[in-house]
Amino acid sequence: MTPNELTGLILAGGQGRRMGGVDKGLVAFHGRPLVAHVRERLAGRVAEVLINANRSQAEYAVLGDRVIEDAEGGFQGPLMGIYSGLRAAATPWLVVVPCDTPALPEELVARLVAGLGDADIAVACDGERLHPVVALTRTALADDLAAALAGGERKIDRWYARHAWRRVDFSDCPAAFANLNTEDEKQRLEASLVSPDP
Repeated sequence: MTPNELTGLILAGGQGRRMGGVDKGLVAFHGRPLVAHVRERLAGRVAEVLINANRSQAEYAVLGDRVIEDAEGGFQGPLMGIYSGLRAAATPWLVVVPCDTPALPEELVARLVAGLGDADIAVACDGERLHPVVALTRTALADDLAAALAGGERKIDRWYARHAWRRVDFSDCPAAFANLNTEDEKQRLEASLVSPDP
């Protein structure tokens, strides 16, 4: 699978409630917006980087190739963001990542592709738990997801379970999937990623 067959999607469409309602993807982390760190894991590995955002579109526009809003309003959660990305992508495959995981592995895309096999969806697993918003998904599933959303489905893992999916083992780097929901979590991760003085 080549980069031309892949679109990247950064989910930044939430309300950031646990961080005081701020637009989480734009929160500074080591001096740059969180979403900029995440974008680096996708850039050069996919044909296009989409950012799913429901506010601050002008700020996000300089950080991605295209900004897309949820196909339906009302902050309906990450499954709606994934659907919006599947619909907007011009490639057969979509790599989904959240905006608040700045320590994602450098080889994330390659490992998801390698772990897909003949399945339609590959989901990252840190050895203990799945990370359903870190996944590779066939974009042809957009219509199926539209039907699931119309039926009231909002749980990502339940939708994945309707399809052929694979767990991709990232147990060698479990800390890479730390996501930042509070200011305290952000400060702890920032401190842990500071390089020691030479």
